[in-house]
Amino acid sequence: MDKKDFQVSPGYARYVFLLLFLLYLFNYVDRMVVASIFPYLKVEWNLTDAECGWFASIVTLMMTIFVFPVSLLVDRWSRKKAIGIMAVIWSIGAAACAFTKNFTQLFAMRSIVGIGEAAYTSGGHAMIAAYFPEEKRATMNGLFTAAIPMGTAIGVILGGVIAMRFGWPYAFGLLAIPGLIVAILFFWVKDYKTVSIMKKTGTGASAVHEKMKFGDIAREFLSTPSVLFTYLGYVGNTFVTTALMNWLPSYFNRIDGLPMDKAGVKTSVVFLLAIFGAPLGGLVTDKLRKRFPNARMSVPAVTSLLTGLFLLVGFFFLEGGAQYALLICFGFTAPMFAAGGSAVTQDVVHPGLRAISYSLAQFFMMLLGYSLAPIFIGYVSDGSDLLTAFKFLPLFSLLGAASFFLGSFFYVRDLNKVEKVSLEA
Repeated sequence: MDKKDFQVSPGYARYVFLLLFLLYLFNYVDRMVVASIFPYLKVEWNLTDAECGWFASIVTLMMTIFVFPVSLLVDRWSRKKAIGIMAVIWSIGAAACAFTKNFTQLFAMRSIVGIGEAAYTSGGHAMIAAYFPEEKRATMNGLFTAAIPMGTAIGVILGGVIAMRFGWPYAFGLLAIPGLIVAILFFWVKDYKTVSIMKKTGTGASAVHEKMKFGDIAREFLSTPSVLFTYLGYVGNTFVTTALMNWLPSYFNRIDGLPMDKAGVKTSVVFLLAIFGAPLGGLVTDKLRKRFPNARMSVPAVTSLLTGLFLLVGFFFLEGGAQYALLICFGFTAPMFAAGGSAVTQDVVHPGLRAISYSLAQFFMMLLGYSLAPIFIGYVSDGSDLLTAFKFLPLFSLLGAASFFLGSFFYVRDLNKVEKVSLEA
């Protein structure tokens, strides 16, 4: 039987993207709802800030543990089945949080949420790379990334409102339902044939293709500096955004004396700016790439630097409305790195390793960014206050900027060495 290239209509590609976007949105709704109920848990269960921070960190720690095995399922088995199963697991885990009665039970259920969310973004970016042409990759990744602030806003706002009116268990239970519905729909989308991981040896007529071994795969990544610097850039940037996603509601509650529903709204306004910043970052990156081939790394370097400057000035020199204005600017520039960064993870590696490539980014940003940020801020806050803890964040933005800048010198070389492989239906 002749091989059939993987092709879909633009309309169907947009439909699949919508499902991916909605799953990413509900991923963050279920992940971030806990931030809006920290004050209720502190009072009801007599918890410290550090203990509350663990409810956020355990999700990403479990994602870190399971990201590689799940990414192997995505790359080597089935994209749609792996993604659908992951979404079902995290939705059930999120709903089960509503029935917990103490720290240990909620900690365990949040662990299940983390297992379900492991490698979802790896699968999502691999699907986007298959459904859309390379010249649109950063743009579509930017749109995909916009689900993060939307999901965060919905989780924090509705979580606070539902908790105030009905009690915090309802915030977990009600917000888990939509993701389960979309997860079921995803089992029926079209998938592409699993790509064989082959390496080319020899030249000319004597060239042959051999199956990659583990050592070959490891060398594929270790010999690609641009992707390694991208992983480090992700760590710096996600540390900052995760810290503020989880602790800004409590900051506004303590500093401004706002009730948690209003503190959640004020926080959400900051992160909702990413709805515009993330896609704009992708559009600018793809536009500039026509003139500057390394734009997918140089643009994230510039936006990461701007993000750090906004936080430095805001937390060291300002307060009140002026500080909030710079936090608004932060909300706009903070996600701009992700469109170019995620495109790099797909550009410079073998097509059969795309989910694994992004899973490596996830591994490092979850282990050193998502997991550490909430408890780091919690421990510093317990020793002093939240403002003092926030003053460390510009350093991590600077780390992200420096990483992307250094990686930009290797991007074109790494891109040119990637073997071109056609996807099959």
